[in-house]
Amino acid sequence: MTIDRRTLGLVLAAWCILYGAAALGTGPDERFETDACGIPPADVPLVAPWKTITVDAEYGGQWVVVGDVDGDGEVEIVSARNCNEVDDHYTSSVVVQKLDGSILWRWGDPQIGRRELHHDVACQIHDLDHNGTNEVIVAGDRQLVVLDGRSGKPEVVFPIEQYASDCIVFADLSGQGWPGEILVKTRYGKIWAYAADGRLLWTVQEPGGYPTSHQPFPVDLDGDGRDEILAGYAALNSDGSIRWVLEVEKGHKNGGHADCWRVVRVAQRPEDTRLVMTMCGGEALVMTDGLGQLVWRVSGCHYESVDVGEIRDDIPGLELVVDIDHLPAPPMPLCLFSEKGREVGRINTDYTRHHALVDWNGDGLQEIGSAEPRGLFDGYGRRVCSFAVGEGERPMLFDAVDLTGCGMRDVMLTTVGQDTYKVYLYRNEIVGSARRDRPAGTGLNYTLY
Repeated sequence: MTIDRRTLGLVLAAWCILYGAAALGTGPDERFETDACGIPPADVPLVAPWKTITVDAEYGGQWVVVGDVDGDGEVEIVSARNCNEVDDHYTSSVVVQKLDGSILWRWGDPQIGRRELHHDVACQIHDLDHNGTNEVIVAGDRQLVVLDGRSGKPEVVFPIEQYASDCIVFADLSGQGWPGEILVKTRYGKIWAYAADGRLLWTVQEPGGYPTSHQPFPVDLDGDGRDEILAGYAALNSDGSIRWVLEVEKGHKNGGHADCWRVVRVAQRPEDTRLVMTMCGGEALVMTDGLGQLVWRVSGCHYESVDVGEIRDDIPGLELVVDIDHLPAPPMPLCLFSEKGREVGRINTDYTRHHALVDWNGDGLQEIGSAEPRGLFDGYGRRVCSFAVGEGERPMLFDAVDLTGCGMRDVMLTTVGQDTYKVYLYRNEIVGSARRDRPAGTGLNYTLY
C-alpha cells in the first residue's frame, strides 16, 4: 500500500526513532552488509509517484534527461534513441514530453536507432547561449545540433567528425563564467573542443597515451576560472594540453581505461584537492590529489560509477558510494567507502549499476538510492523507503532530480515494461519550499557513468 508524501515524513521520523538504537550500536569502524535482493520488503514506507509519463514509443528511448526547455517553469521529459554500428553511435531521434505525457516536439528520424540503452546518448539539456532558456543539444550523424527548447527547431548546426558522437559535455574553457564550450568524443580515443558557434578550439588523441574516460569531466583545478578536463588517466589544461598523467603504480602502465571521475573537494592548494576515479580493466577505485598524485587505491573489483556526499556524520570527511559491475551473477554490491578508502559496508542487490544520493529526510545526510532495489538506504545499509512502480515493470535508471527548485532532492526512476518505457517522478515535499526561477531537472552533463 502507498502513502502520501506528508504522512511519509511522520512515518520516517518514527522509523528513525524505532531503529536508531541499531545505529548506535554500529560504530564508525564497524562494517555492515545488507541483503537488498528480491522483492522489496512490505514493512517499509512505499512512496507513490507524483507523475508517471509513458515515453513516446515512436521517437523516444531509454535515455532520459529532465529540464525546463520551454521556459514555463515546469520540467519536461526529454528522451532519445541512438544509432549504434561498430561503436559509431549518434543520436537519431528525440522527443520532448510535458508532465501530462503530451508531446511538445519531436526531432530526427525514428526509423533508425534503438530504444535500448547501453551507454551515454549524446543528448543533453543546457542553456548554452546563457539567455535564460534551455536548449536541447544533440550529436547526430556527423553533426552537432542545437535545438530550440520551445520549438525543437535547429538554432545552430555544425559538422563534427564521424564517431565523434559518443557523448556531449559542456565546460567553461574560456573563463567566461558559464559552461559555453562543447566537448565531443569518440568512444575511447579522441576528444574535440568547440566554441558554441562551431569553431574548433582543440583536439586530443589518447590523452597521456591512454584511452579516454567515458565522459570528460570539467573541473577548475587551479582556481583561474577556466575548467581543466579529466580525460581518462590524464588531466588537460583548458587549451587541451596535458597537465598531468596519473601513474597508479610507479614504473607500470595503467591497466584498461578510466570509467569515471568525481570531485571530493577542490582546495586552494592542489595537493589538498581530492578526486576519485574508477579503473575499467585496472580493477580499482583510486583517489588522487589535484596534481595527479596517488592518495590511495583499493584494488580487486570492477568498480564502475561513484557518488560522493555526506552520508555518515560519525565518519570524518565525505563518503563514496560505488557499484561493482561485471559479476557473473547476483549479488551485485553497492559499496560505501570512507574518504580514507576504508570499505564501511555493502548493500547487495540483484543489479545496481544506476544509483544516486538524495537527502530525502532533509537532515543534511544523503540517502543511497539504487534502481533495481527501487529504494533508498541510509548510511548503515537500512532501507528507508521503496518507490512504487507498475506491476511487471523493471526499474532501469535511478537519479536525483530537481522538480521544485529545492535542489537535487527529488527522485526519478525509469522502468521497462513489456512494450513501454515509463518515467516515474517522486516529489519530495519534506525538505523545504525555497524555490528558484525554474527547476534544474537532472542537471548539467548528465551521465550513466
